[in-house]
Amino acid sequence: MELPTYFADFLKDIRPTLNQREEMKTGHTTLRDRLRAHDSLKEIYVSDFLQGSYRRSTAVRPKDGNRSDVDVVVVTNMSEAEYTPQQAMDKFVPFLIDHYKDKWKFQGRSIGIELSYVDLDLVVTSAPSEAEVEKLTSKSVRYGGDIEAEPDWVLSEFWLPSSERNVYMDEAVRKGTLNPWKLDPLRIPDREAEEWDNTHPLEQLSFTVGKNKACNGHFVNIVKALKWWKRINTDLPKYPKGYPIEHLIGDCCPDSCTSVASGVTETLEEIERKYKEYADSKTVPFLSDHGVPLHNVFHRITGEDFQAFHAEVEKAADTARNALDEQDKQKSVAEWRKLFGTKFPEARSGGGSGGSGGSSGDTKSGGYTERTRQGSIGEGSFA
Repeated sequence: MELPTYFADFLKDIRPTLNQREEMKTGHTTLRDRLRAHDSLKEIYVSDFLQGSYRRSTAVRPKDGNRSDVDVVVVTNMSEAEYTPQQAMDKFVPFLIDHYKDKWKFQGRSIGIELSYVDLDLVVTSAPSEAEVEKLTSKSVRYGGDIEAEPDWVLSEFWLPSSERNVYMDEAVRKGTLNPWKLDPLRIPDREAEEWDNTHPLEQLSFTVGKNKACNGHFVNIVKALKWWKRINTDLPKYPKGYPIEHLIGDCCPDSCTSVASGVTETLEEIERKYKEYADSKTVPFLSDHGVPLHNVFHRITGEDFQAFHAEVEKAADTARNALDEQDKQKSVAEWRKLFGTKFPEARSGGGSGGSGGSSGDTKSGGYTERTRQGSIGEGSFA
């Protein structure tokens, strides 16, 4: 059974809390304001924007006392011919000492800032082409919300947040007539490899927005649900995790999903089918990064880890299919709880078979009691 209100409650309990979302917003807004104002950066600063699961609405709630995290990209005019990756990061040391003393550290491809309430990743880029500077300073790039807040976001010169549009602009956004931009990848420093590397977070975001529309708004919630499955499954290897998992889900999730339940089930089944031969031979598939086609997002994963991951996907696919096809509400809920753990709500007393279709497990039919509390899958601007 699809059990939409059960999934709504489940998603509400695995997305960051309202307080955590406010902390993430405070953390990134303060960092971005400080970047724009600091004297030592005025000669190199071009723009900044958000990337990562926070921006894509695919973040799940931290566990075991961990903090939420937000990624901020700062676009600079530093030339790769003049700055090594380390020298580029060093340009931010005066800023970091002034605002985040004893709270920051260099990482391989970013600068980590650890606050008491949120972790921030500051990603530095080299200079973009002159033709793209204006695009990178547009409101569509610098917008600070997420997909659930503005599901019609598009990378375009004319896009504005809904609160700033007039009726004609709102109609153009809804009709999709804003002529989206295509940008080149940005270049970020890799200190360990001592080289600059391509990245395209805005293309990743564009893919997620498009996929979410194709999936009737369910895609970002399917990602959250499967990230939670990955997090609580102790039999899974450490890798793949994070964005590689999200990318894999995007490649395998069918368009026109009717629900989160069906999307989760069909995505797991497609991963199992599509990559079985890779897993059997301990071969890692090549998943071409959005906007950087020569970059394999699975490049850090071993064949052994992929085989172990695929084996758990097979088990999860069977469990999800049993849960989706089961017509007894209590039995269906029990199967979903096997997959997602105790965050998935328990069935209310009363039992009953329920009919077919998404609402059968959530209405007063088949002899069981209607749920008295319903969550909202789209709740929160910063999921």
